[in-house]
Amino acid sequence: MNKVESALQRTTDTKDLIIGAGVVSRTAEMFAKLFPQQTAIIIADLNTWEVAGKAVFASLEAAGIPQEKPFIFTDKELYAEWQHVEKIHEHLKNLDAIAIAVGSGVMNDMTKYASHLLGRKYMCVGTAASMDGYTAYGASITKDGNKQTFDCPAPYGFVMDPVIAADAPKELAASGYADLIAKIPAAADWLLADVTGNEPVDKFAWDLVQDGLREALGDPAAVFAGDVAKTEALSEGLLMSGFAMQAARSSRPASCADHLFSHYLDMTHHTFNGNLQSHGFQVAIGTLTMCAFFDAFIEMDLRDLDVEKCVEAWPSLEEEQQRALDIFKDFVSPRLGYDQITIKYNDKEAVRGQLTLFKKHWPLLKAQYRKQVYPFEKMQECFRKVGAPADPADIGVTRQQLKDMMPFVQLMRWRMNMFDLARRGGFYDELVEKVFGKGGRWEIA
Repeated sequence: MNKVESALQRTTDTKDLIIGAGVVSRTAEMFAKLFPQQTAIIIADLNTWEVAGKAVFASLEAAGIPQEKPFIFTDKELYAEWQHVEKIHEHLKNLDAIAIAVGSGVMNDMTKYASHLLGRKYMCVGTAASMDGYTAYGASITKDGNKQTFDCPAPYGFVMDPVIAADAPKELAASGYADLIAKIPAAADWLLADVTGNEPVDKFAWDLVQDGLREALGDPAAVFAGDVAKTEALSEGLLMSGFAMQAARSSRPASCADHLFSHYLDMTHHTFNGNLQSHGFQVAIGTLTMCAFFDAFIEMDLRDLDVEKCVEAWPSLEEEQQRALDIFKDFVSPRLGYDQITIKYNDKEAVRGQLTLFKKHWPLLKAQYRKQVYPFEKMQECFRKVGAPADPADIGVTRQQLKDMMPFVQLMRWRMNMFDLARRGGFYDELVEKVFGKGGRWEIA
């Protein structure tokens, strides 16, 4: 049994995957298998209709599968916004048809959620190796000015032709590469949560993402150059990441603090030169920042951590809730930090247990980190070769702005990360100074 077959046995939503050169012509084969005797409708935009939509339509037509007229967005700047989800929903609700999303993250997420609202499964034909959300549970949609993840099943079937993906705009593959390489520091955060008894590692989901990850990331220059084989490896890595999230019913296998920087930028509607920055480009800066923090973390001597002193200094839930309200008071979602810390908070006894376990396992954890996490310089080199941002300035963020994000990043999600451990251990400020202070990776002049 190969990796794809093994993954499909554990996925909760996706039941078929075809990846390879020329496989768009097999879309009808998959549709007939998954949706026998049903009608199809293609959802695309002007670009994706040209690069793959026409071929999908021809495949279905040749197989005698009934189709509704394709629904094609003509917007030149299309984003995953609620108004567009509503357009798809309104169009589909009067049709007895199964949607086939043709495109990348935007088209997939909008079709995914619109189909879910109608209680229908759907398929996706990917056109770029741009992110891992293709096969993930949930859709990232901007509603009421806030980018939110809405619960909904992943595609029932997925088709990806790496020849088409390799020919996509270079920034899409660079974005996908950045999203995939973020799994390296994200896994290090998961190891920490596992060691402290906070969130155990799911071995199947871990292996699905981490096995073969470095091989898929091994030639960023070739990905930038549009090499089909390397683009296929990148695509498979991203799809396996989505499958891992399905299997774990959580995004933990694929993201942690690295992605929270992107969430902050999304929620503050950050633009650079008048343009919103892609998920992957924002994640690239989050990933580099986490590598900088892990470099500093690994060099710390925490063998003599005074657990009892840390426990004595640990604030109450009410104090943490007030801190969150103070930090988020002018944020787009003022209660976000409050709500998340209320879930994440541990009392003094739990903190004592976590720090005791951490201190006991620190030498082993440090050794694991040296193997798991790319040093900052290596990660930065990978981003430069693939054409992704290698400095906050590349997406219009100053180092001071990045430092100012830190309290938000620590508080904006219930999931434990390195910053939570640093606060429990009383070395959070020291760690931040090591990254943003004199001689740090993101030294602020």
